[in-house]
Amino acid sequence: MSAIPNVPLLINGKKVQSSAKEWLDVLNPANQEVVARVPLAPISEVDEAVASAKAAFQTWRNTSQGNRMRVMLKLQQLVRDNAGKLAELITLEHGKTLPDAEGEVGRGLEVIEHACAIVSLQLGEYAENAGTGIDVYTLIQPLGVCAGITAFNFPVMLPCFMFPIAVACGNTFVLKPSEQDPSASLYLAELAHEAGLPPGVLNVVHGGPDVANRLCEHPDIKAVSFIGSTHVGTQIYQRASNAGKRCQAMMGAKNHCVILPDADKDVALNQLVGAAFGAAGQRCMATSVAVMVGQAKDWIDEFVEKSKGLKVNAGSDRQADLGPLVSPRAKQRVAQLIQSGVDEKASLLLDGRDVVVADYKDGNFIGPTIFSDVKEDMAIYREEIFGPVLCIVCVDTLEEAVEFVNRNPNGNGVAVFTQSGGNARYFQNNIDVGQIGINIPIPVPVAWFSFTGSRGSKLGDLGPNGKQAVMFWTQTKSITARWASHDTGVNTTIAQK
Repeated sequence: MSAIPNVPLLINGKKVQSSAKEWLDVLNPANQEVVARVPLAPISEVDEAVASAKAAFQTWRNTSQGNRMRVMLKLQQLVRDNAGKLAELITLEHGKTLPDAEGEVGRGLEVIEHACAIVSLQLGEYAENAGTGIDVYTLIQPLGVCAGITAFNFPVMLPCFMFPIAVACGNTFVLKPSEQDPSASLYLAELAHEAGLPPGVLNVVHGGPDVANRLCEHPDIKAVSFIGSTHVGTQIYQRASNAGKRCQAMMGAKNHCVILPDADKDVALNQLVGAAFGAAGQRCMATSVAVMVGQAKDWIDEFVEKSKGLKVNAGSDRQADLGPLVSPRAKQRVAQLIQSGVDEKASLLLDGRDVVVADYKDGNFIGPTIFSDVKEDMAIYREEIFGPVLCIVCVDTLEEAVEFVNRNPNGNGVAVFTQSGGNARYFQNNIDVGQIGINIPIPVPVAWFSFTGSRGSKLGDLGPNGKQAVMFWTQTKSITARWASHDTGVNTTIAQK
């Protein structure tokens, strides 16, 4: 039997074994096998990583845009060449199916490809003779050392939402991936160094709240990006902001899918099945509430039958539709929330708690679960379940559906299925949610558009990806210059003539 590997830190371009006194087991969610051990790194090692990034910034910030672009070009090719290994690491430690893990790598790759356009993304403005003999222009410059703190559910995509654009803009970076599935994130960082990032430009540290808090408060870190739960994200945002740092926190969700009776029934129901139960519901953009409008409620029985046909198995089975939850604790929490729905008198149409997966009896499996007759005050509606559980609500009109969605405090994603352009236009103009899908259930935009969650799902003005990401990871300097060929005399006014 081979020894269980210790997951190293990555500091100054080298893999470093932590001196941590406390280590956590990284488990395969399908069978509880310990596949690695991850350290809760001491603060001294976090400080070492930040110091490495600070030193590297002095030269990396002056590296030409063209050279930074070429690193990103090399990285996208390396990620493409090693997509299979990245996906296998995701499935091993997270549990999602291999096809889903491959899809995650593809979405992360989109962001790296977008970063390859940094030479045109990081452009300032110039106005000649804005005043007589006066030129005004802007410089779009990096901030310095930046940090990212990511959740477990996308160990490749979420780091890609952060460091590629950040380092392409000339910053250096310290990444803290989730301690539940750190290996894919670390391997991604290793590929970035292989692509040509100099030592210290990208560092990886592991740990729990103490490490996250240190990144938020370290005086040499200028900006912090977080993606994860609302509870943690709120604390991260407050701590980083109080320390004077720029911060973005993309947090929890309760995503609705509104289905109108004029929708293409087969398209709507098939898309809803995938959006609700794919990745075992462990997506911040998963559909967790279906709002059936008018006669669309007659489709509920057919939806339940489609959901019954999904295959639950270990993620390594390419025929599986959903794999296990990430941990026994996650499974227990989801099961308790399902029971609360039963206790609060919602109608349980499909119960996934008793699913048994042959050869994986110790896995964290819960099958597709569906409730109808769900009320707004029920725990299964109020809380983000983060499991394969769908709540169904029925209303009479599109206007009622919009009002219902807008009453929810979260604003991450929402979808509408309709064949009416008028209905779609009414929906997009009146819904108060950051990301809207029209006949698309998980409306995560392509990477050259920004991730725009809102309300209770987001803290900070600027989101990941697209133009907003470049704005977040840079500062704008405005230069007003006169190169006069003769003395213009004393001028005590504010005017520039």
